[in-house]
Amino acid sequence: MNEQHYLTPLFEPRSVAIIGASERENSMGSVIVRNMLEAGFKGKLFAVNPKYDQVLGVPCYKSVEDIPQRLDMAIITTKADRVPAIVDACGRAGTKAVVIIPSGFADAGPRGRMLEKNTVENARRHRIRVLGPNCLGVLRPELGLNASFAHGGATKGSIGLISQSGALCSAILDWARPNNVGFSTVASLGTSVDIDFGEVLEYMVSDSRTESIFLYVEGIKDARRFVSALRAAARVKPVLLIKVGRHPVGSMAAHLHSGAQVGEDAVFDAALRRAGVIRLYNLGQLFAAANALFSHFRPRGNRLAIITNGGGPGVMAADRAADLRIPLAQLSDATVAKLNEVLPPSWSHCNPVDIIGDADVDRYRKSLEIVLADDNVEGVLTMLCPQAMSSSTEVAQQIIEIERTADKPIFACWMGEDQVREGRHLFQAAGIPTFRTPEPAVELFGHISAYYRNQKLLVQTPSSLSSHLNPPSVESARLVIETALSERRKNLNEMESKALLAAFRIPIAQTVVARSATEAMVLAEELGLPVAMKIDSPSVTHKADTGGVRLNLTGLAAVRSAYQEILDDVKRKRPDAVINGVAIEPMIVKPYGRELMVGAFRDPVFGPVITFGEGGAHVEIQADRAVALPPLNNYLVQDLIKSTRIATLLGEYRNMPPINMESLEFVLLRISEMVCELPWIRTIDINPLIVDENGAVAVDARIIVDNIAPTADRYDHMAIHPYPSHLITKLSMPEGEITVRPIKPEDADLEVEFVRKLSPETKYLRFMNTMRELPPAMVARLTQIDYDREMAFVATKEEDGEEVEIGVARYAVNPDGETCEFAIVVAEDWQHRGLARRLMGVLIETARNRGLSAMTGLFLSNNERMLKFVSSLGFVLSNDPDDNTVKNGILNLQG
Repeated sequence: MNEQHYLTPLFEPRSVAIIGASERENSMGSVIVRNMLEAGFKGKLFAVNPKYDQVLGVPCYKSVEDIPQRLDMAIITTKADRVPAIVDACGRAGTKAVVIIPSGFADAGPRGRMLEKNTVENARRHRIRVLGPNCLGVLRPELGLNASFAHGGATKGSIGLISQSGALCSAILDWARPNNVGFSTVASLGTSVDIDFGEVLEYMVSDSRTESIFLYVEGIKDARRFVSALRAAARVKPVLLIKVGRHPVGSMAAHLHSGAQVGEDAVFDAALRRAGVIRLYNLGQLFAAANALFSHFRPRGNRLAIITNGGGPGVMAADRAADLRIPLAQLSDATVAKLNEVLPPSWSHCNPVDIIGDADVDRYRKSLEIVLADDNVEGVLTMLCPQAMSSSTEVAQQIIEIERTADKPIFACWMGEDQVREGRHLFQAAGIPTFRTPEPAVELFGHISAYYRNQKLLVQTPSSLSSHLNPPSVESARLVIETALSERRKNLNEMESKALLAAFRIPIAQTVVARSATEAMVLAEELGLPVAMKIDSPSVTHKADTGGVRLNLTGLAAVRSAYQEILDDVKRKRPDAVINGVAIEPMIVKPYGRELMVGAFRDPVFGPVITFGEGGAHVEIQADRAVALPPLNNYLVQDLIKSTRIATLLGEYRNMPPINMESLEFVLLRISEMVCELPWIRTIDINPLIVDENGAVAVDARIIVDNIAPTADRYDHMAIHPYPSHLITKLSMPEGEITVRPIKPEDADLEVEFVRKLSPETKYLRFMNTMRELPPAMVARLTQIDYDREMAFVATKEEDGEEVEIGVARYAVNPDGETCEFAIVVAEDWQHRGLARRLMGVLIETARNRGLSAMTGLFLSNNERMLKFVSSLGFVLSNDPDDNTVKNGILNLQG
């Protein structure tokens, strides 16, 4: 497969034109020309303006079409009303990417929206990629590219910055220069009419110059691509993000600025955690994290040790760690014994390690060396308050010396000003993060160490449907939904809602509906007393608030009276309500039961979201709710449960036995399956779900559905594509049964071993280089895929009780969203046996069902065996116009 990213012309251009270039002081066209010259752009630079023959020494042309070569990138600085025609001219001239700097498009009303529409149409017609409009531009310091109107450039470094705000980019760049923080790439997206977060993130994943990524987000347009790209990036590089619009006022401002959708903040937070991304909340945290990452600050975990010469500051740091759920490391007995030998008897004897106010350089050094050696410690915060015996400068010098050979991160909090100033400067020069107060120091450790903690969430790839012995009846559930929608009803009644739960094997309290007092008595006797009675009305959401609930009815007379009382109360409080009758169900009595709430809703950005928390009548007052994006597995369900306050009450306490946790996890897994397989669902509300030591039962349930438009992929409604277990197949071959299945993250070792055993020739023909081992970043890229935009099938065979990979075929969807590029490799022992043809058959059929129009491939011209093979599959071959050592192939999938 072609390893060069399709956004290379934008981020690594060899030729650039500035349209609207000018020598007028402080004009946009003048600033960008100067920035490009001062950055030392290594490619060919052109100016476009009919008023000049040259601009600041750069050759200038009347039109982009007059430039005597094709351009990789054009930067447009003119007024908005001229942009559509300029983009059209760029297309005729063969330009590959444009950066549109000015505003005045959708943000400027109806005329601006029309200009934007025409611009996008012209770009798509000529297959031009567009960054902007209303953006700062793009910077690549190492390449001498400063295609922006920022005053001053960027220092060369390893941080990639992507922002929807050009002003924020300018502020960060202005801060970074004097603080010696460098960037590999700075991309200002503006209103993102074409290129959005997802594609720029994908580029940074493959960019070797980028080691960590920062994002400033106001809203998201394509949640699936955004989450997919975040997950791909976070697998190999730390990704930190600031998301604004956390509250309604900010959300409105963010939408007006970027035009992107802004969903519920808790859901966005859940998406970030699932993607392995660290969320920051202010620029101070961003600057601190940028400094730390640029200095290669890499925690291996989140167990923190604190060394301080003041008890109060140590407690402040410990409190902030508790706020952020950062565990303080439990010092081993051996560590405490060693500290006893070098510290005064009055030291704290625990973590924080208070080495007392008269601590000198030697005491700091010995304490730090002992604590670093403890296997329970994964990072050390050293703190100093200026006291008579503590020379802040000398202590800083000693810590810097230890840090050079330490294999764990060390960072500092030197409190005060005059007496500690020199020590802080030494830390900064040595690249050690340093702070004035304890709280931001602990926050930094928490933010960056969370990247490593979140990797456990990131690699979870749950199946859409579990492999329980009692699988759900998806078809039965669909029939219930289709019946309601055919009757133009979206609110399912309680019996229909429980029918859906029952179809997915969730235990329910049996419910029947009575339409008269006499029928209520007959049904109550059949069910068995005591019973509960509730109004059955699509108009009533909160039944108890309207007087529509009666509990623990132990006699038939009480049932008869309750029936009429319920109708009277509801009609009095909701005279407009449509009433179907009164629902009757056995009274669930669980002395040790906990009332919980389990549900789901549809977020406007990220689609289905699972909810869990405390249930009962006061659920909205308690506001104890955690959310997670489906699909879920056991690990993710456990993480969701632990995120709530009610979690502490699910174990044994007082006279209450612990609940049957497996039954609760089972319900959450089944709800996840429901929203995966039933895209019609808009809301699920099970409240209460009563769980005790014996199991769980859904006492009350409410489900809302809606019509959906059919799509090519059954999981288009989800932000995270589940593992497509329905694509697992078995192949019968003379050598035995072969399993062909989609690849998953757990296959990393399998893939490494498979490539290791390939011959040098096969490796060269597949990867077009002679590497001996797959680099870790490539292993992650090959095994942790997004099943919506790419697919990889591994062929495996069981040998000596272990699964062995014998072949792999994959495709990746091209930027046009309509075609894909493929690659295949088969182990030497399995070549010439028909396995490659069988694998390609599965791959081609999957791409065809995905709705892709064509499959392409890139082959070495001297690989005659592969050329013959793909020709036999129907690929049409042609010479590559830019490289005579390779051939292009294309297969029509829909013809």
